[in-house]
Amino acid sequence: MKVSVFVGTSVDGYIARSDGALDFLPPDGGEPHGYNEFIASVDALVIGRNTYETVLALAAWPYSETPVFVLSTKALRPPPAGAVVERMTGSPEEIVATLTRRGFRHAYVDGGVTIQSFLRAKLVQRLTITRVPVIIGTGIPLFGPIARDVMLKHLETRQYPSGLVKSEYEVLA
Repeated sequence: MKVSVFVGTSVDGYIARSDGALDFLPPDGGEPHGYNEFIASVDALVIGRNTYETVLALAAWPYSETPVFVLSTKALRPPPAGAVVERMTGSPEEIVATLTRRGFRHAYVDGGVTIQSFLRAKLVQRLTITRVPVIIGTGIPLFGPIARDVMLKHLETRQYPSGLVKSEYEVLA
């Protein structure tokens, strides 16, 4: 199974404010920068409970009918009508094994803790980071402490008129 990350950050590397707010990100994702093409290529999303709660607060469910697997040991608030949501528990390796057995081929992993745990488990193959031209100073970091270097191969960096800068990497090890 292919596992990818596609995430927006502030220039100083935060994916959300300390309270989970995403108000520094451009409305509706900003100008087209490859997200729609990326999301069309995935057949499963894996997110943490905090990310799920943040997404539930959005005006519209952003994932259409793509199955969303929420990593949580607690019961989840009900999803909106038409959303396909399932709670899962287990290590990243167990989650990937379960999704593979169920026939999924490309998982999109999102949320700070979830991204970090899948990177630590060496399960992410592609990492796309779009930097928004703002410094927020504090918040939830994309990356946390790691026990080893995560080697990347730079594939492409592209800038957009609004100031977005998207970099794509292959995760080597």
